Amino acid sequence: MPVGFTQHSLGSRIDERLSGFLETWRNPVSDPGVDAAYGLLSDFILGGGKRVRPQLCYWGWRGAGGDDCEEIISAAAALELCHAGLLIHDDIMDGSDLRRGRPTVHRSLAGLHQGAGAEAFGRAGGILLGTLSLAWSDTLLSACGVEPPRLRAAHHLFDAMRTEVISGQYLDVLTQLRAGATEAEALTVIRYKSAKYTVERPLQIGGALAGASAELLDSYSGFGVPLGEAFQLRDDVLGTFGSTPETGKSSLDDLREGKQTVMYAHAVQHASPVQRDHLKTWHGNPALTEEHAAELRQILVETGALARVEAMIEDRVREAVSALAEAQIKPEAATVLAAMADQLAHRDR
Repeated sequence: MPVGFTQHSLGSRIDERLSGFLETWRNPVSDPGVDAAYGLLSDFILGGGKRVRPQLCYWGWRGAGGDDCEEIISAAAALELCHAGLLIHDDIMDGSDLRRGRPTVHRSLAGLHQGAGAEAFGRAGGILLGTLSLAWSDTLLSACGVEPPRLRAAHHLFDAMRTEVISGQYLDVLTQLRAGATEAEALTVIRYKSAKYTVERPLQIGGALAGASAELLDSYSGFGVPLGEAFQLRDDVLGTFGSTPETGKSSLDDLREGKQTVMYAHAVQHASPVQRDHLKTWHGNPALTEEHAAELRQILVETGALARVEAMIEDRVREAVSALAEAQIKPEAATVLAAMADQLAHRDR
């Protein structure tokens, strides 16, 4: 069966499980305003996204010899609830207006009310809805139906994943406050905020649920960490050079926020004095216009920063594919994961 068809079918099954779960956890408070918030959260969870982490969890399970069954669909869907909660919080911290081509959850909540307190209400409500989605991820994983010893092993990895991603997010906030992050510091943020959380841990969680050996879990790490870094490096490129209709996010957000990416660190290090002054004036400036953003993008190209990141992506994909080739993994899963490695690193959205 073609990989693309397999992924589409799997994504549909995950969405069906999420929809069924959300139906069982309706608003317990009889209030139309709370009903509206629950509706926004449900729409956000079901209204888009690539389902990357659930699919990797599924193939981590299959790669360890697990059969296709509803238990792994439930466990994989739990990762999407976790992801949704983290995205909602991330958008609040970044002050983002768009996600998946639609208003972010906190902006949508603010739009439900009039007056001076609407923005603060939106942020507060977004924090609560994001936390609710994170809590639900625990609920769904715990009830997936996998035998308790394997579930405990997987839950330990799930807890480690959340600790890592929150720590990485906190480090990201710190680097923006400090400014002037080096390439090495930017890569540390990438590894903990995104790489381990996006690829390594979902694969390992699926593997642990299927009773994978320590050796296979190590192989998933050898594949997952470099691919996760490639995924986030590509995300950083798209965040600056991508188009809003394709990515669903503003191409100005990362530049206005002053995101301390590997690209930016490389550009500062290799810029001329005039270019460096321009970068420091407009990178992280809320008043950044599209004209100034175009000038920053040109500096990223001229200093070799974009080419540097593209080379780093290719290096990491090769490392991941090499690790996959050496892993003692079921052939069907290896085929799908190899295809996903290419898709995740070379996507345009």
